[in-house]
Amino acid sequence: MLKVTPYLSLDAAANQLVDLKSDQIIKLTFSESAVLKRLLLSSDSVCSKDDLLEAGWPDRVVATTSLTQCISTLRKKLEPYREVQLKTLARRGYQLHVAKPSNITMLAVNDADSLRSAIIDVSLLVKISGIVFALLLMLTYWYFSDYHKFTQALSKLSADKTVELNITGIKGSTQLIYTDSAQHLHPSMWEKHLNSPDGIDAPFKSFNAFATTDGQNYSMAICPGAIGTACEGKGLINVTSIDSEPAGLDIHEFIKLSKRMEKRIRYNRIMLPPSVEGEDKLVEHNYHTDVYFPVKGELLIRADISMSLIYNSDDTGEFHFSTCITDQDCLTTPIKYLVRGPFKQYSETVDGIRIDTFQVKVQQKNLLKPDQLNDSAIPFYRELRKRDIQDKELYFYRVYQDDKTAVWIVPLFGSISSWFTYSTVDI
Repeated sequence: MLKVTPYLSLDAAANQLVDLKSDQIIKLTFSESAVLKRLLLSSDSVCSKDDLLEAGWPDRVVATTSLTQCISTLRKKLEPYREVQLKTLARRGYQLHVAKPSNITMLAVNDADSLRSAIIDVSLLVKISGIVFALLLMLTYWYFSDYHKFTQALSKLSADKTVELNITGIKGSTQLIYTDSAQHLHPSMWEKHLNSPDGIDAPFKSFNAFATTDGQNYSMAICPGAIGTACEGKGLINVTSIDSEPAGLDIHEFIKLSKRMEKRIRYNRIMLPPSVEGEDKLVEHNYHTDVYFPVKGELLIRADISMSLIYNSDDTGEFHFSTCITDQDCLTTPIKYLVRGPFKQYSETVDGIRIDTFQVKVQQKNLLKPDQLNDSAIPFYRELRKRDIQDKELYFYRVYQDDKTAVWIVPLFGSISSWFTYSTVDI
């Protein structure tokens, strides 16, 4: 088989052309096949008429018109292949010229030589252009990938600072996690909303805490009585400031009030028996917390938050998030907001702190409009209403986890953190 083009070959033994691109066979006469073979073997040099007559009609004497007719029919059979040109050179003979293969021409995938020719024979500029184009495709794919979105979201968080918080006279070094947009990181931004009256002992002797801010909200997630990093999950205090003016919240009265509020009916509490180790069941990882939003002169607002993760692999599964907003006097009927969708979990270290990021694709949302709202609750309802319209993808960050508790940063009213109780249930 002699190559005419990367996808067109001459089978001189069978007197035929083989088109590998269309799988067609083009029949040739003995003379046409012999003349074409002679032209191919000359490698772009000129073949005289005598050489071609000898090749096409061996041991015979024929008129030159026979060669002229043979060249004419060959040209017709080669006409579909525009890169193949059978030229007549006056008083010299004939020449077969094959142009460089087009890089756009579809190649025969079952012909390795054709593919190799198309790749190797192109110019350096074309090769460089192809490499650049491939890199651009890869870069575009990466830029719009979920992993790139995750890295962008996580890059906004920093955990390179601690703050010395004074909570009701008890001091403790507190891990600070903040976003790039946060400018005010003084401890007073968290401390100023909780007061402890003089002469009254602090309600706890020690604490462990996380302080977070997105530049607008300032959250404290406090585990009273914690030794080191251990947390029993009892008496957790989660306070988020949404106003710069000190709320003047009496810590003793706050603890009493929060206990009364938490005894009310819970819309988000899951009452199922705990998981039994070894049973082949779906396991729901449930996290629950109460977050309080103190504002001076306003009723205390509570967000009763529940999150559930159901894994279908090591790092994917279903994410369920729900919150119920009420106030201390029940003047605001419950505002309920639910989000559901698949998640992808990523784990990275930020400034020495392991952060598990849960990227949630929102598939289902439900906002329950309350029967009535007081002035304190209106900003919360408006924010939830905006999220109900806009949210398509959410990021949840787990910055601490033990057997009984976890600390999460959740996308609620911007970004807030809270210390959650943790349990697993069979479903």
